[in-house]
Amino acid sequence: MVFALLQPIQTQGSSHREAPLISNDPLADNTDVYAFKSPTNPENIVLIASYIPFEHPAGGPNWYSFGENIRYEIHVDNNASTTGADIIYRFTFKKENQDPSTFFLIRLGKENLKTTYTCERSIDNGRTFQTIIENGTVPPPHIGPRSIDNKTVGLGTSYEEQVEKSIITASSGEKIFCGPTDDPFFVDLGIFDLGVIRKEGRDAVAKFNCHSIVIEVPVSTLQKEKKTVSQASTILDPNYVIGVYASASRRQIKTLYNAGDVGYDGGWKQVSRLGMPLTNEAIIPIGEKDRWNALSPASDLRFAQYFVNPELALYMDDSQFGTAIPGLAPLRIQTKSLGSFDFRNGKPGLFGLKGNPALDGTALSEAAFGSVLLPNATSPRAVDILPIFYTGVPNLPPYQLATGKGGNPLAVGKPFINNFLPTFGDWLRLNMAVPATPRTDPDFSSLGLIQAVVIGLTDPTFASTALQFIPNMDGFPNGRRLEDDVTTIELQAVGGAVLAAVGLWYDDFVPGTTASPLTPNLLSVLSFNAGVTKNDTTFKTMFPYVQNPWPGFRGPSYEGKKVGTPATEFVVKVESLNCMTGAIVFGSAGAAAGRTVEYYAAGVTNYTTNPNQKIDPPLFNDNGSSGLLTVKARYVGDPASEVTMEYNFRQVCGRVRVAAESAEDASAFLVQIMGNPTNDDQVVVQVRGETGESMRIGLANSQGQVVSQQTFTTSGAVEQKKFKLGRLPGIYFLKVSTPTQSKTVKVLRNEN
Repeated sequence: MVFALLQPIQTQGSSHREAPLISNDPLADNTDVYAFKSPTNPENIVLIASYIPFEHPAGGPNWYSFGENIRYEIHVDNNASTTGADIIYRFTFKKENQDPSTFFLIRLGKENLKTTYTCERSIDNGRTFQTIIENGTVPPPHIGPRSIDNKTVGLGTSYEEQVEKSIITASSGEKIFCGPTDDPFFVDLGIFDLGVIRKEGRDAVAKFNCHSIVIEVPVSTLQKEKKTVSQASTILDPNYVIGVYASASRRQIKTLYNAGDVGYDGGWKQVSRLGMPLTNEAIIPIGEKDRWNALSPASDLRFAQYFVNPELALYMDDSQFGTAIPGLAPLRIQTKSLGSFDFRNGKPGLFGLKGNPALDGTALSEAAFGSVLLPNATSPRAVDILPIFYTGVPNLPPYQLATGKGGNPLAVGKPFINNFLPTFGDWLRLNMAVPATPRTDPDFSSLGLIQAVVIGLTDPTFASTALQFIPNMDGFPNGRRLEDDVTTIELQAVGGAVLAAVGLWYDDFVPGTTASPLTPNLLSVLSFNAGVTKNDTTFKTMFPYVQNPWPGFRGPSYEGKKVGTPATEFVVKVESLNCMTGAIVFGSAGAAAGRTVEYYAAGVTNYTTNPNQKIDPPLFNDNGSSGLLTVKARYVGDPASEVTMEYNFRQVCGRVRVAAESAEDASAFLVQIMGNPTNDDQVVVQVRGETGESMRIGLANSQGQVVSQQTFTTSGAVEQKKFKLGRLPGIYFLKVSTPTQSKTVKVLRNEN
C-alpha cells in the first residue's frame, strides 16, 4: 500500500461545477433535478437526476460514465411530520471489459467498460432497502457511427435501439432509464462575469452531454396515503405535495495501492446534492458551498439568512450595486409598494403588519406561519423567496393572485399554487394533483408559473376567484419541467415578480391614481430574460423524455473547417410541393462541398439521392391524416450527419382540398387511421360498413413480420379500436379482414 486518503466529508456543488470541492469530482456532481407530471399519463410523475457536467461528446478514449463506488440517490419527501425522505431510490453502478485486449471502447460487437446497475428502493425513511432492478443496462457512449451503427466492426444497431433496450420496468412498477443524454439545462454562463446578460445569449452547455437517471413512477407510489390523482379533492389538494432532491455519496477513505489498485472503505458521506436549481450556484456564498453540499436539507435553516436577504437582490437595487450590473437593469425590487412596503435587502418588507388583525386568516398570522414569514424588521424576502425554496407556497392569502382582491393583497384572491410542504429545507416541491399542460398547447410556456400568473391576471377566462386550472400551473417552481427556463424565472422572482402577482405592485403603481397595475416596471420584469430561453435540441415526447446524447463523431470524414471558411449549417428543406398531385421536391442548404446528400421521409421514400419524389397517394388523399412528415437528409455513407425537419403538407395546401376518392375508398367497407402519420405508440382505427361481422386486425412491419393481432366482432356500422404500434419509427401495414373482404392501410410512425 502506498498511502491512504481520507475523503473530504464536506464537498461539492450541485448543478454545473458550482462548489469548489465537487468541481474536482465530476462523476459525483449533480447537475440538475426535474420533477413533473408525465405528459403521457396523468397518474404518473417523472423524476430526473442528472450528473457529470460538461461531458464533451468526443471526450475519449475513456468516455464519461456513471462512477463505481458512488451512491446516486433520489429522495422523495411526502410527509412534513416525518424526518427526511420517506422514499429513496438508490443506484450503484459497476463496469466490465468484454474485450480487454484492445484500447478501443467498442470493437467487433463487444463493449469495454460496459456499465450495469442495481436499483434499490426504500419506503421507510431509508431504514431498509429492497432491490427492484438488478443488472440494469446503461447504453454505451454515443461515440460515432462506426462504433455504434456499423454491423461489421461496431455494435450494429442505431443508438436509439441502445436506448430502447435500456428502458426497464422495475419489479415495483417504476419505469427506469440510466444513461448518457443531452444535457437538458440551458444557460448563458456569462452572467458569472459580474452579471453580464447578453441579449443574444450563448448556451454554455449546448451540445454537451451528461448522465441522467430517469424514473416514471405512479402518483399512488409517491402519495403518502397511496392515493391516485383521481382521488384528489381538487387540483391543489395539499395531500399530494412531494419534495424531491438528488444526491451522490462516496466512501470516506480512498486507498491507493501498488499496480494501480484502489480501495474504498469507511462509511458513506454525501458529497453532492441538488433540489431547487441554482441554489448553490447563485444563493449560497462561496465560503459555504462545500458545507451546503455535505449536509441534508434537514440542516438548511442555518442557511436561511441567504434567502431572506439574497445577494442577487443587491444588484437589483440602485441604492446598493444595481448601477454596477447593467444586465439586470430591467429588474428593480419594490421600494414603496402600495406606497408603503420596501422589499430591498435589510428593509422591513411586510414586518410592519406583524400582529395586525388584518393578518388573521392569512399565512402571515402568528397562528399560522408569521414567525417564519415575518421573523424581524430586516428580512424582507422571508415572505416570498424563503417559502419558494424552503417550505413551498400554501394556498392561503396573501399567496393568491391579485384577481378579486380589490387592491388589498391580504384579501382572498384566485388560487394558483399550493406546493406547501413545511420541512424547512431545499427541496424541489411539486403538487402531483395539478394537471400537466400539454406541450402542444399554444399557452405552454418555458416561464412556468410566472406565465400562469400572467395568464391568470390578464385572460378574462380566469377573471373570477374560483379555482381553475391555468396553463403552466405545473411549471417551475411547482416542480420543474425540462422546458422551464429556471434562470429567468428565479431572476424575475428575486426582482419581485411573485410579490407583484399577489398584489404588492411595483413603485410606479399609485393606488387610486394609476389606471392599471400593469405598469412599465412590471412589464420590464415580465419581458426580461436571461439570454438563453430553451434547450439546444428537442425533448422526446415519450419516456425517457431527455434527448439522446450528442455523438462524438459524425462519420468517416473528421477534418475540421479550413481557416477563413465561414461556418454554415447543414439543413434539409422542401423546395416545392404540388398540392394536386403530391409531387414533392426535397433540397438542402449548407452542404459540404463534394458531399452527396440523400433524403428520406416516411410515407414518401426510403433514403435516396433523388430529390424528386411523390407522397404516397393513400396518405396524401386521406383528409383524416395530420399531414405531418418528418423529412431527413444526410451525407451518403455518414448516418451521424443526419438532420431533420417537420413539414405539414396539409397546412401548406390547406385542409379545404378534398382528395378524389378512389373506387375502392368509395365502397361500403372503409378503414381509416385517425391521425396518420403519428408520433404516438398507438393509433385509433375506424372501420365502417360492417355490422355483426367477425373482424381481425393485424399489424406488420415493413419487413412483413407480424407485430400484433386483434380479433373482435363489430357491434355497429362504425367501429373504433385502439391499436398499439410500438415505439420504433417506420412504416407499418395494418390489415383489417372480415370473412369476405380485407383492406390494408399504411401507417407511418414518426420519431418522437
